Amino acid sequence: MIIGIGVDLCEIARIHDAVKRHGDHLAKRILAAEELTEFNQLNPLMQAGFLAKRFAAKEAIAKALGTGIGCGFGFRDVTISHDELGKPLVILNSENATLSSTCRSRIHLSISDERTHAIAFCTIED
Repeated sequence: MIIGIGVDLCEIARIHDAVKRHGDHLAKRILAAEELTEFNQLNPLMQAGFLAKRFAAKEAIAKALGTGIGCGFGFRDVTISHDELGKPLVILNSENATLSSTCRSRIHLSISDERTHAIAFCTIED
């Protein structure tokens, strides 16, 4: 049974401009520790795309949870990783009430990008 679905589209140039203006402040706000390490190892030309994909993914997850960001769910409550084939993996980092019940659910995530935009789609099923 589907519990929730969420989708988010992010303009990469908008993220690039924010990184240019504020340095790594946005990355530190959005990324969990493992993701931040990966971000810092990237070529600077790749960082905005990476951050846009993570932003879209976490927004899509928040929408699928039905909470949005800031209502019992924060950007760093989840880590987006990938398996050896590149399939996105969702790792819940928090033990708050919203996420505790979701830990028993399956979270499916798809992330894609083109030159100008990143998109993520999330489905949570019981």
